[in-house]
Amino acid sequence: MIAADIKGTAMKPLDTIRLQNIALAYQQSAALFAAIELGVFTAIARGANTIPAIAARLDLAPHQADRLVTVLTAMELLHKDGAAYVNAPDVERFLVQGSERYAGAWMLFTKPQWNDWGVLADKLRVKAEKRLGMYEEFSVEDARAYHAATNSIGMGAARRFLKQVDLSGSRLLLDLGGGSGAYSIEAAKAHPQLRAIVFDLPPVAVVAREYIARHGVGDRVSAVAGDFTANDFPQGADVVVMASNLPQYSAELIQLVVRKAFAAMAPGGQMHLVGEALNDQRSGPLNPALWGLAEALSGSTGVAHSEAECKAFFAKAGFVDIAVHEFVPGILSRITGRKPA
Repeated sequence: MIAADIKGTAMKPLDTIRLQNIALAYQQSAALFAAIELGVFTAIARGANTIPAIAARLDLAPHQADRLVTVLTAMELLHKDGAAYVNAPDVERFLVQGSERYAGAWMLFTKPQWNDWGVLADKLRVKAEKRLGMYEEFSVEDARAYHAATNSIGMGAARRFLKQVDLSGSRLLLDLGGGSGAYSIEAAKAHPQLRAIVFDLPPVAVVAREYIARHGVGDRVSAVAGDFTANDFPQGADVVVMASNLPQYSAELIQLVVRKAFAAMAPGGQMHLVGEALNDQRSGPLNPALWGLAEALSGSTGVAHSEAECKAFFAKAGFVDIAVHEFVPGILSRITGRKPA
């Protein structure tokens, strides 16, 4: 079949290649997961950079090592130099164990959902949904495992935030759903005058206190237990941050949280919603759309929200000077507003 554009101009013949690539994308995920779990990239970084050496280092049969390394090379995670292999630059930086920037745990973060994605159609048929999704049964042990995977990427996001936002005149930061406290910890390190409060569910607050103590900022950063969709907020913050949990909640809950933040914060204060936001047409990007879809797995009421919808949440709450800033291209946006003085 020959496709044509809206002007009738002939285009290339249609085939199934694009659809096949999407259908088989899980195989690439599986190869990446296996490489991280086996330590392939770490072995190569430490000198085991040929098939026989990789097989010996990882206790694999040579043909098994060859199978995996061939796919990793085709995925451009590895590059070949004669018989030797080298890690791609981003792999070398983020997937070699022992590196300060090691993000292997984050890459494996969603692997426990593997089987649930396989029955997504059944999950989408479920009509009785939970307001807080998986967090309604969250334990301290769950929170520790969750933030062991997310903390390193959260710290990186916090450092990026501090490069974009000047907190030199701020006194109190309220970190809504702050998890391990990454934003609060990094902000306190960068600004000695700043105090911060991580406001999160009771099991998460326990874990946040552990990270706060580990980073030595317990004199200025605290963790308060509470459900920000139901409980009163700590008062008087001049900066409120809600980061990386936007698709986990319905529009009604996001509007409620933004209104509560406005009421609790000091006049002249600023709110920053850092989230996986869609474009105004709700046609992408893919990453935020997938985070919204993932909420079906835990039976939550969360959906992906657009940047325009987030701006409307701010406006209805009373914020002014509302703006959208690119945070991580194709993944995260930063929506900001100011409470009138």
